[in-house]
Parts: sequence; structure tokens; C-alpha cells
Amino acid sequence: MTFEMKQKVLFKHCDPAGIVFFPRYFEMMNDCVETFFSEVLEWPFEEFIGREGVPTAAIETRFTAPSLHGDHLVIALDVEHVGRTSFTYRMTAWCGDEKRFETKARLVFVNDSGRPQPWPEAIRAKLEAALEPAA
Repeated sequence: MTFEMKQKVLFKHCDPAGIVFFPRYFEMMNDCVETFFSEVLEWPFEEFIGREGVPTAAIETRFTAPSLHGDHLVIALDVEHVGRTSFTYRMTAWCGDEKRFETKARLVFVNDSGRPQPWPEAIRAKLEAALEPAA
């Protein structure tokens, strides 16, 4: 199951040349993850952040083309692996037929001391249901 989020490139995302400043892409990625948690897992960040968290443990990103102020991106998230305390996703952003970035990241579910803990069963089941089918 691919989760998609639309994102218009706003003035706040851009450098003075009107091109997305690369750290802003990471904010967009996190917005997509947070929206995925709300809409797919039905577990909004505001319900658990503070007591628990989902920090990014690893991320690898490739920027393939610049995005400009006013572009309309579609950011797609695919769950690739669900572990006991983490999950790995692949995310790709497109503007029309042109890929703008691709990233792979692993999030870890942690307690209030920052230690990994198992996913709640209901959340784990939803993550597994969202797993990308094996090729």
C-alpha cells in the first residue's frame, strides 16, 4: 500500500533563488510520516509524543532534481519492513513525471527514556497491513 501526500512548494521552503533548500525536504518527509501515522495508523503524534517517540535511526536520501517555488509534489511512502521495535520506509517525491528525491529511513519506537520498545499490537498490525507486497 502506497500512502501519498500532496505538497505545494511554498516560499518558506525555498532559498533566495526560489529552489527548495534541502533541509526543507526533510521537514516535508517528516510531515508525510506524521500524516501517515494520523491517516493510516490512526495514531496521531499528539497522542503519544512526549511519553514515547519515533525518532529516525537511519536515513539515506538522494536528491534527483530541484523543486521550485509553486511546484506541486506528490510524496509517496511505502512501508518496506516491520521489526519488533522499528519500521523501514521508502519515500519518493514526484512533480508530474519527474522524480525530485528518494529516501529510505528507519524509525524506532522508543519509551520516555529513549529506549526501543515493541510496537503496540494494534499499530504493528496496521504497519504490517501497509507493507509493500514482495516483488
